[in-house]
Amino acid sequence: MKMASRKTTSLLNLLLLLGALTLLSSLVIVKGESPYKFYTWTVTYGIISPLGVPQQVILINGQFPGPKLDVVTNDNIILNLINKLDQPFLLTWNGIKQRKNSWQDGVLGTNCPIQPNSNFTYKFQTKDQIGSFNYFPSTAFHKAAGGFGAINVYARPGIPIPYPLPTADFTLLVGDWFKANHKTLQQRLDSGGVLPFPDGMLINGQTQTTFSGDQGKTYMFRISNVGLSSSFNFRIQGHTMKVVEVEGSHVIQTDYDSLDIHVGQSLAVLVTLNQSPRDYYIVASTRFVRSKVSVMGLLRYSNSRVPASGDQPALPPGELVWSMRQARTFRWNLTANAARPNPQGSFHYGMITPTKSFVFSNSAPLINGKQRYAVNGVSYVNSETPLKLADHFGISGVFSTNAIQSVPSNSPPTVATSVVQTSLHDFLEIVFQNNEKSMQSWHLDGYDFWVVGFGSGQWTPAKRSLYNLVDALTRHTTQVYPESWTTILVSLDNQGMWNMRSAIWERQYSGQQFYLKVWNPVQSLANEYNPPDNLQFCGKAVGRHL
Repeated sequence: MKMASRKTTSLLNLLLLLGALTLLSSLVIVKGESPYKFYTWTVTYGIISPLGVPQQVILINGQFPGPKLDVVTNDNIILNLINKLDQPFLLTWNGIKQRKNSWQDGVLGTNCPIQPNSNFTYKFQTKDQIGSFNYFPSTAFHKAAGGFGAINVYARPGIPIPYPLPTADFTLLVGDWFKANHKTLQQRLDSGGVLPFPDGMLINGQTQTTFSGDQGKTYMFRISNVGLSSSFNFRIQGHTMKVVEVEGSHVIQTDYDSLDIHVGQSLAVLVTLNQSPRDYYIVASTRFVRSKVSVMGLLRYSNSRVPASGDQPALPPGELVWSMRQARTFRWNLTANAARPNPQGSFHYGMITPTKSFVFSNSAPLINGKQRYAVNGVSYVNSETPLKLADHFGISGVFSTNAIQSVPSNSPPTVATSVVQTSLHDFLEIVFQNNEKSMQSWHLDGYDFWVVGFGSGQWTPAKRSLYNLVDALTRHTTQVYPESWTTILVSLDNQGMWNMRSAIWERQYSGQQFYLKVWNPVQSLANEYNPPDNLQFCGKAVGRHL
């Protein structure tokens, strides 16, 4: 009996050991790295005729627009970019936060440009993000030639989204377009001139685009303004659009007949094909500019036998008042999950007192007889040495941290390689003051921010009573209406060197930008990654070593 008991005990111990090993194995799988996705992209010139006139454009793997990046939350992206242009080149990943990793941001303040006939491998993660984003060239005036494309970040299995899965989704890269070569446009700016009005608009690089679906089914339209200078209004004949996501934030779901989308912005809408089977016009028309141009596509029911007819859907009445009112209706969905299974509103931004406040006023001064654009009187000039490298290696004389003041002044306009220095975990109030008669659009790399207020005229501290401190939308790009102000709140939880810029590319190119240095005296991998092992060196950083 004792021998049988010992055998039983041994068998139980073996089963327990096997069970523990199985549990350990499952834990290892759960704790494993997120998936890796590998890409090789080659950048070249090509001749196409998007507006009916042959012109030189930038192709990626022979495509215009470039390839679509369809990825999943937390995917690791390894993308080898080969530059076959005759100029240095970079891509930036508009809206991807690059957590702790401004080394991969792809702008001249963080990266050496990729020289002709050479390559650079980007390594970044779509960390804790779901939504509609895009990429485009950040160097020279390359954005005027194309090189842009969509980034669609989907939720991981098991992470619920607050709407039924659509039957399919369509990506619409919409923007104004110029027939002139990008080098000609750049020379025009370099000589002190301004851009002409756009010659037209494109949807996915074309003037005629068709999207097809089945009657009774619901589709997602991911719409991005990838243009250089123009806001546009978007509408679909006979159909309403339910906004569900804006630049990575789930929003209170509201139906709209038309939507204003400003330069650099993205959003996703659900459209149910609930009309009689036929073709319907899709229209985007410029807003807040004197030159009114449009582009038209088609929404085609799969059983359609009837071409689109009737009047195109009209623009909404008015511009500024109507658009500002619509902007205030975009609200954060506080009960929906984000990329992680916790409500988006679990961080109560409205209960935090800002540690610093800034008022950044855009302007359009003449400096040395040339048209420039400035922030608080300071027009940005690029350095041959990326600011991130200069900061990391302690190279002096590359940038200035005292050029831009926290509020506008009456000092004469000047030029500088300007950096605003802040600290990790600061909570900022930033007011964008626009005293010009043109629409402005502001973007911040590395972050989302809460857009808490819009208003006409001059901002004053009394305007804080108008802020939405409950369910303001988070996004990475906000419009600032003519002769108006916009206020954002941002929690600086992402250490690095981050570009804050006008999304209107003429203004960005000619100085309406600066860098936000989010600094912490204690260097730790918990706060920021080390430089990548393939870091490129240029300017005063040549000869440095990791």
